[in-house]
Parts: sequence; structure tokens; C-alpha cells
Amino acid sequence: MTKSSGTCTLVGAGPGDPELLTIKAFKAIQSATVLFVDDLVSDAIVAYASPTARVVHVGKRGGCTSTPQAFIEKLMLQAVSEGEQVVRLKGGDPFIFGRGGEEMEHLRAAGVNVQVINGITAGLAGITALDAPLTHRDHAHGVIFLTGHAKPGRDTTDWHQIATTARDGKLTLVIYMGVRGAAHIQANLLQGLPASTPAVIIQHASLPQQRHAVTTLGELHATIVREGLGSPSVMVIGDVVRGVAAMGQEPLRLQA
Repeated sequence: MTKSSGTCTLVGAGPGDPELLTIKAFKAIQSATVLFVDDLVSDAIVAYASPTARVVHVGKRGGCTSTPQAFIEKLMLQAVSEGEQVVRLKGGDPFIFGRGGEEMEHLRAAGVNVQVINGITAGLAGITALDAPLTHRDHAHGVIFLTGHAKPGRDTTDWHQIATTARDGKLTLVIYMGVRGAAHIQANLLQGLPASTPAVIIQHASLPQQRHAVTTLGELHATIVREGLGSPSVMVIGDVVRGVAAMGQEPLRLQA
């Protein structure tokens, strides 16, 4: 593919709250002539686009009908070849379970120079909204970010080993797209972590409709079912979750 005057930028829109956008992301959105927007990007963020920009919604949400990845990449390539200033707007961060790596590889293989602008990932924004950290010198020496929704046919996550590593290393587990597989994840993590390990499920992180439930690993799946929590949610497992209770948070918070 020959290079054109078109550009392509993968932009992290953050967890949803428009005030959590970076200045660089805001500028890229405003200057785009075409935006390919993921399903989890809030309307308030899309509203920052130029009135003359073309907005194409290419929904990508686990468990729902999604626009095929190959088709999205084809659309992006076509727009760049036509000289458009393309922004691929993704929820969270493009490089944290946002398939940004796949898109960058495909576009660069076709001769397109791709820029990436990071966004605040939901796993960080969600726990921060509850006034708890992901790391703490006394409780968590590191973080493991994981997906609970592996590529079809490639579910090779060794949850037992991860649990053992988290226990021995005092690590926080942050699991994205894990609600549907929570029973399987819980059963395997319990092979290396005690049932009393604190956990929290956070749905719609940073948005007005955010809700969460504080529980334990042993009650993780039952809590999700009882409280009717669904996607998009992140699960945070580890001693840092004790900070949520310490700050006086209710076990389940609903915001209108």
C-alpha cells in the first residue's frame, strides 16, 4: 500500500467519564475527520468530535454481536488511503485488552504509520472510584492484568498458577471481561487462594450508573448472580479491596 496524506491514531477513551480523557486524546478526537468508535465509548466523549467528522460505530463487546475485527481494519485502511485523519476510539486503553496491538500490526503491515494515545484503563479507574488502590506497600506489591475472555479455542490461562503467584507475591488480580466465566475463574483461583480473599466487582466504572459489590473469592460468582451484575465489569481480587470497606463503602452501591 502506498502512503497517503491520511493518518491513523488509536485513541484510548478511558473508562467512560469524559473528564478522564487525556489532553492529547481530546485533541486527536477534535481533529479527526473519521472516527471508528467502539461500543463502550460514551456519547459524551464522541460529542467532542468535529461536527463535520464522520462517526462510524463498530461495536465490540464481549458476549454480544460484534463487528468483525478484519472488517474494522479494512474500513480503517480504506479511510487512510482516501486521505482521512482517522481516529480509532477505544474504551479504556488500546493496549490493555483493546486489540490495539493487532490493529497496529495490521495497519503497519499495509504501510500505515500508526500513533497510539493511552487512556485510563477501567481496572484502575474502577478501584480508584471506590477510594482503594491497586498497589500498597503493606498489601500488594504488584498487579496482574488478565482477561477472562480468551480468544476462541485458546483459553490457556493457568488460573491455578496465577493464584499461587498472586498469593506468594502479594499481587492484586484485575480481571477484565470475566463475568460470564466467573464460576470457572473462581473455581480455579480457589486452588491457590483462600476463599476469604477480598474481591470486588465493578460495573460501568467511572460512569453515573456505576455499581459495585464487595465480596470474597469464595462468594464471587454467587454475588454476581445475586446482584445481577453484568458487562462491562472488572473484577479486582486481593487484599487492597479491604480498603473499600475501610473507607465505609456499602457492600453494593447503586447510583441513579
